[in-house]
Amino acid sequence: MNKKFNILAVEDDRAARKVIDCELTVKGYNARCFENAEEALLFFRDNPVDLVLVDYTLPGMSGEEFFLKIRELNPLTPVIFITALDSVNKAVQLLKMGAYTYLTKPFAIEELHHNIENALEKVTLEKENLDLQEKLQETFSFKEYVFNSEEMQKILHMATRVAQSDSNVLITGESGTGKDVVAHIIHKCSNRKEQNLVKVNLASLPATLIEAELFGAVKGAYTGSVANRPGKFEEADNGTLFLDEIGELSMDIQVKLLRVIQDREVTRLGSNKPINVNIRLITATNRNLQELVKEKKFREDLFYRLNVIDIHLPPLRERKEDIPLLIDLFIKKFNQREGKQIKTLSKDALNALMKYHFPGNIRELENIIERALVLARGNVLCSEDLPVFVLSPGSSDPASFYLCADSSLALPARLTAIEKDILEKVLKKHHYHQTNAARELGISESCLRYKIRTLGIRKKKLKKDYILHITNLPI
Repeated sequence: MNKKFNILAVEDDRAARKVIDCELTVKGYNARCFENAEEALLFFRDNPVDLVLVDYTLPGMSGEEFFLKIRELNPLTPVIFITALDSVNKAVQLLKMGAYTYLTKPFAIEELHHNIENALEKVTLEKENLDLQEKLQETFSFKEYVFNSEEMQKILHMATRVAQSDSNVLITGESGTGKDVVAHIIHKCSNRKEQNLVKVNLASLPATLIEAELFGAVKGAYTGSVANRPGKFEEADNGTLFLDEIGELSMDIQVKLLRVIQDREVTRLGSNKPINVNIRLITATNRNLQELVKEKKFREDLFYRLNVIDIHLPPLRERKEDIPLLIDLFIKKFNQREGKQIKTLSKDALNALMKYHFPGNIRELENIIERALVLARGNVLCSEDLPVFVLSPGSSDPASFYLCADSSLALPARLTAIEKDILEKVLKKHHYHQTNAARELGISESCLRYKIRTLGIRKKKLKKDYILHITNLPI
C-alpha cells in the first residue's frame, strides 16, 4: 500500500539524509532525497509528491521559503518540518501557516513513521473527498448540496457507496435536516440515475388515498375512479422510489408495503392482477421506528426490511460548520428569485445565526434567510433583518407558542390549535395564495390543502379584482 506514496525529503546533513532515505525505502515508500531546496523545488514542480519532509535550516533557500513556494504550487501537500531546538518557536509559527507538524532533532524513527502515516492518511481522505466531489459534479450539480462538517462528509461518502447497490435505505433524522437531499444523492450516484426518482410524502396524503397513490387503482375501484391509474411504484419502475415520513403509515398499508417489497410486484386497488416492479426503495422518517415497533404501531418485519442500510442525519445545531455555506447558498437562490443583489451577511447577523439552535433545521434557516433577504434595504443582510426569536433566543422562540396555547387542552389538542393558528396566519399573510403559503411553511401544496380541510380553516372572502391583483404579484 505504501508504495503508491511519493515522499520528498530535503536534508543538508548527509548522514541524516541517508538514514531518512533508508527508512522510507524499507517502509516501501517512493523516496526522493535532496541536499538543497532549489533542486527539491524543481523536482516538486515536475513530479507527483504526496508528502514533504524538510529541514528548517538549509543552505541557500531556507526551509521556510521552500515551504511557502510549494504551498503556492500545491496547498494540499502536507509538510513535516525537521528542526533543532532553537527553531521550535519558528516551527510553531509555520504550523499556523499550514505545515502539518514538526520533529525536533534528535527524533526517534518510530516518531518519524508515526507522523508520516498520519499525514498520508490525511492525504488519502482529502483525495477521496476531491474524487467524490468530481464524481458528483459529473452526475449533477454539487452546488445544491452543501456539506462542510466532518459528520456530513462521512454521510456523503456513505451515500455514494450505498448508491452502487440496490439495498433498501432508511434515512432518519429530525424534520428539515436534508433527508430528501441524501435520497437525491443516492439516486444520482446510482446506476438508476437516468430513470425516475419518485418522491412521496406520506404525511401529506389522506389515509383513504394512500393505497391508491402507492399501488395504483383500476377504473371503478372507488368513487371518482374513472380510469385505470398507475401508482407510485409503477411510476418509479427501473428507478428509485423515495417514501418520506414512512412512520405515518397505517398498519394495513404496512402489510401491503411489506408484500410489495418481498414479492417485487404490486396489485392495483380493485384488481387481482400483479404487476412486476423493479425499484430501489429509500424511506425516511423523523420518528423513532424502533419505539413504534415496541408500541406495536409499526411492523417489526417491515422495519427490518426497510432498515437494511441506516443513514442518520444530525440536526443542524450539531453541525454548525455547515451554516455559513448554507447561508451563501440560500442568498444566491433568493437573489435570483427576487432579483436582488445581496452580497453577504453582517458579522452580527452571522453570530446570531451561529448561536441559534434551529429547531426546524435547514428548512428553518432557509426560511429565515428568505425573510431577511426580502426585508433587507441594502446589499448586506443585517441583524435587524432577522426574526426576534433568532436575536433573543427564548423571548419569541417558536416553541414558546406551546406555552401560550390554551393550557386546558391536552397535548394533542394544544398542538393542533397551534398548528391551525400558524397556518391561518401564514395564509392570511399571503392573502390565501396556497402556493406562496406552502413555500413559506416548507410543505407541499397538497399537504397544505389537506391540513386546511382537516383543521377546518375557512378562506375569507376577497374582492375578485383584489384577488387578481394579489395572484399576479411577484413571488
